[in-house]
Amino acid sequence: MIYAVFKATITNPDALASYRERAGAALARHGGKVETATPAPTALDGTPDIPDVAALLSFPDAAAARAWIDDPDLAELHGLRRSAGSSEILLLG
Repeated sequence: MIYAVFKATITNPDALASYRERAGAALARHGGKVETATPAPTALDGTPDIPDVAALLSFPDAAAARAWIDDPDLAELHGLRRSAGSSEILLLG
């Protein structure tokens, strides 16, 4: 099991809502899932840039995570997420 952290600052809530409707199925295609998600996360230490939304994603392995982000059938969906505002996805491992 490997994890990824999703962070986003939202400028287009409608795009994010549309993305969320399809994101779970897209993750599942590659064995991934959202472990937890939260609006307005809180800094535990330091002074990080606080995103509007954060989520912890899990995948069976790094290859599955990369297959999800590189899946040409999901390019439109990833574009929709990117149109919701600035976002980052960090693979942990």
